[in-house]
Amino acid sequence: MPKSEVVGLDACTTKVIDEARVAAAKAQLLPEDELDQLTQLFRLLGDMTRARLLYALLEAGELCVCDLSAATGTPETNVSHALRLLRTAGIVKARRDGRMMHYSLDDAHVRMLLDVSREHLRHAGMGE
Repeated sequence: MPKSEVVGLDACTTKVIDEARVAAAKAQLLPEDELDQLTQLFRLLGDMTRARLLYALLEAGELCVCDLSAATGTPETNVSHALRLLRTAGIVKARRDGRMMHYSLDDAHVRMLLDVSREHLRHAGMGE
């Protein structure tokens, strides 16, 4: 099938605008600043190393850098850098215990986002 036909499959064959539905959709669009924050969040979560660390924390609850490194097979320097980014974004939190820092997911929203993402992959047949 020629490339132009594939693109055409997703296009409107008859251009008829449903003004009421378009207006309702426009009224619910996110403000630009919120949309920017959301896309930044997804870019942050879109890194395989950071995702691996987050799922390790999802399963274990709380881990230090050396435990995260061992669990994920990621060098400690990479783990530290990733955790710094995730902590700044409010995705993970740290708890000091003497000289050790223990990391965990920041709140239930992060857990829910990870769980729903994994469930979506399974539902779509991509997580098999």
